[in-house]
Amino acid sequence: MTYIKSNPMNSNTIISKVILNVIFCALFVSKTISQNKIPPNVVFIMCDDLNDYQGVFKGHKQVITPNIDELAASGVQFLNAQSNAPVCQPSRNSIFTGVYPHDSGDFGWTPMQKQKVLKNNKTIIQLFKENGYYTLGSGKLTHGKPTKDWMQWGMKHAHNYGPFYNNGTKNGANPSVPAPYNSIGPIDGSYGRLSDAGISLGEYKKPGWVMGWDMKPMRYINDADRDLLQDEKHAKWAVENFAQLEKREKQQPFFMGIGFVRPHTPLHAPDKYFDMYPLDKIELNDWIPNDKQDTFWDENFSQKLKGPKYYKLLVESYDGDRELALKTFLQAYLACVTFVDEQVGKVMEALNKSKFANNTIVVFTSDHGWQMGEKNYLFKNSPWEKSARVPLIIKTPNSDSGLQVAQPVSLVDLFPTLIDYCAIEGDHKKNKNGGNLGGHTLRPLLENTKGWKGPKGALTIVGNYGNKYPKLEQNYSYRTAQYRYILYRNGKEELYDHNKDPHEWKNIAEDNNYKKIKKQLKKEMLAILK
Repeated sequence: MTYIKSNPMNSNTIISKVILNVIFCALFVSKTISQNKIPPNVVFIMCDDLNDYQGVFKGHKQVITPNIDELAASGVQFLNAQSNAPVCQPSRNSIFTGVYPHDSGDFGWTPMQKQKVLKNNKTIIQLFKENGYYTLGSGKLTHGKPTKDWMQWGMKHAHNYGPFYNNGTKNGANPSVPAPYNSIGPIDGSYGRLSDAGISLGEYKKPGWVMGWDMKPMRYINDADRDLLQDEKHAKWAVENFAQLEKREKQQPFFMGIGFVRPHTPLHAPDKYFDMYPLDKIELNDWIPNDKQDTFWDENFSQKLKGPKYYKLLVESYDGDRELALKTFLQAYLACVTFVDEQVGKVMEALNKSKFANNTIVVFTSDHGWQMGEKNYLFKNSPWEKSARVPLIIKTPNSDSGLQVAQPVSLVDLFPTLIDYCAIEGDHKKNKNGGNLGGHTLRPLLENTKGWKGPKGALTIVGNYGNKYPKLEQNYSYRTAQYRYILYRNGKEELYDHNKDPHEWKNIAEDNNYKKIKKQLKKEMLAILK
């Protein structure tokens, strides 16, 4: 054994070396643990046509959403999240590829696999799969029929818009829906209680409820004796899969997508949800007559499009009684919001009871909102607040619970955010013809630190013009923390100051006091487009 002679110099040297060795070992162990740690799981929950009608987002003061509210309290709530295209297909295409609609030229109803740019992009599901994640999903995530790749990645995509009422030969509106609104058809033209259609025996070619376009019969005797609705099946699927994932021998992170179709039309739900909103107690959001007179939607779009058409037909169906018409429709919408809130609760309860609770990122959002009669418009795909704004809640393992973020963000930011948090590697493109990522990671906002690199506002494209016009001649809406600026294809503008006018009642675009602000907002918006 070798001895070192003790003296002050040697003693200090030994102590220094020991300390350095301890630090080195600690760093090595820390790095090894970090390298071996399973990356976070992702549970991506998406609703359809869900505007800000949740308690935490204060879109309607009577809405009952305890489970979404609880999720917001445990995560980070984005107060000003916007859809990049307030209609199903292009919004979802953008979310799952991370490419802005104006960059891909995807303004309409083109399936992702056929869109000239996006067909060259990987979906976020594919990228997670390539990085060793176990991927699975159910419900409406992307729009349209599932592709072979989508099913290969474990996404069942088993969604259906129903239930529809079937008269024995074809699908139509719920019998309780009056004319002429019922002429719209079994999806957008139908709302009301399941019990309105009476008993459905669940037999082919007999009047009653069917699950969807496949006309598979749905059994409905009463609310306590019936088949599950589609969203209930998706929630049940998620609960069962959490249990199965816990039993897997291989430790592997997972990406689970759950696409709830409600509150997309047809607005059907069991009686108990309608009973929560008695028709005579329902309050309409504040409204003023002639609200659309200072807008320019009519100059750029046809009155035959769904928004103004649906509003007109609904009011006609109640003999011109706007209040009764909208209250009846709103009752069904609120009932469906509370119905889907319950399904979200089932998913979160199962997750929180599982071993994955502390290492899972949860994203809750919608593809776009819904206009509830404001500006005589009853639909999505408008440039205004209720159509463009979406609920967005993100919960990470280290979330600052209850944090509220006022910075405007976009759904296109979700792709880079999840890539960042899960350390996903690899190219998001299949080849050089794919679109560039358009969003920015939300990590600085989620962690309440400086470093947000995104724009000051959020951009929304409105139109369904397709490639008929170049991107700078489309219709755009740009939302900052205080303002909404709208630029139409014909050059007309709208400007709303949300600090003074949260309902967007007064277009101040021609007010000279806002000339500089309007110029700045346009500059910021064009910077994103270019």
